[in-house]
Amino acid sequence: MVLVIFLQVIMRYVLGSSLSWSEELARYCFIWSVYIGISYGVKRKRHISVDVLLVMLKERGRLILTILTNCLFIIFAAIIIYYGADITIRLLSWGQDSPALQIPMGVVYLAAPIGLGLCIIRLMQDILLTAKKLKNKIT
Repeated sequence: MVLVIFLQVIMRYVLGSSLSWSEELARYCFIWSVYIGISYGVKRKRHISVDVLLVMLKERGRLILTILTNCLFIIFAAIIIYYGADITIRLLSWGQDSPALQIPMGVVYLAAPIGLGLCIIRLMQDILLTAKKLKNKIT
């Protein structure tokens, strides 16, 4: 994405002509990187969160709250996957292509279902790890 934008800047300001497809490709790469990045953020536990309740709770309560919030996040992600897949299927069936690259727009919109599908996998992994920790605290 950075290379394409850099090439566009060089073409526009040094050579005096621009590439018709570069901004569109960079935009679509950015969209895909955001949705894949959501999954990576869940894996590394790097998302912004309000931890007022976590600070007030003891370790067992923190673990239970973590499982609960992950379950809510899974529900949200499943809703986005459902509606994102619906939009993707519609766009693919209509045959709409992007203006400059001429790729199906459904491919661009597929980023949301795939990214959040990966996010659900990461959330389920975290729930299992947290549940094991919780089980060890109880026994």
